[in-house]
Amino acid sequence: MEKLIRCNRVNCIKCGKMLCINNIPLLSSLTDEEARLISQGVSSDAYKKGDVIFAQGQKANKLYIICSGKMKIFKNSLEGKEQILYILSAGDFIGAFNLLKEDEFDFNAVAIEDTQISTLEKVEFDKIVITNPQITLKIFEKAYERIIKAEALVERLSSKSPDAKIAGLLIDLVEDFGHKTENGILLELSISREEMGSYAGITRETMSRKLQLFQELGLIQLEGVKKILIYDVNKLKAMI
Repeated sequence: MEKLIRCNRVNCIKCGKMLCINNIPLLSSLTDEEARLISQGVSSDAYKKGDVIFAQGQKANKLYIICSGKMKIFKNSLEGKEQILYILSAGDFIGAFNLLKEDEFDFNAVAIEDTQISTLEKVEFDKIVITNPQITLKIFEKAYERIIKAEALVERLSSKSPDAKIAGLLIDLVEDFGHKTENGILLELSISREEMGSYAGITRETMSRKLQLFQELGLIQLEGVKKILIYDVNKLKAMI
């Protein structure tokens, strides 16, 4: 039998229905034959920056797995204001708990850069969960991580200090956008100042003004619009 091709992010689009197993921790325990079987229920789609992946109220009957790129998960307030809840990157997934009990999404998902996503139908998901209990454990592990992030978000939004909100935000962004350099951690962002404000619970104007202040204090270095160099994460943590 032909061996399943193990893909990387560069050629993910060329895989057709084959999942990029090496880049998806959730499914990394599957054998080649198991991956081949469930691939029959998998769709792979490419999204451009700004494309809607799913919307609030849409039936949640699929598991969405990010093969490459990033997307934001957010809700809109009654006033129409956007509040970012999470940013998901390659290897992340969403919708697993909805497959355990079909429901509707109560949030929206939009690509914040060119993104490749594989979706797995509920019937195929049920098959692999039954025969691979370790996948269920990984789902609960991810759920725990999201709870921690949600608690951090609540703490950030409830803070009265814009400085603390921005310090907390920059720390959170390290996981998805950060790269270690000789001078510190470089954030290479694909979100705007407005989206950063949405994530932190402040206005775009306050975000821009406070980032300038952080730079003057020697905490960060702004390198254009999309790059921020953090000199010392511990100093930011001390501000929270």
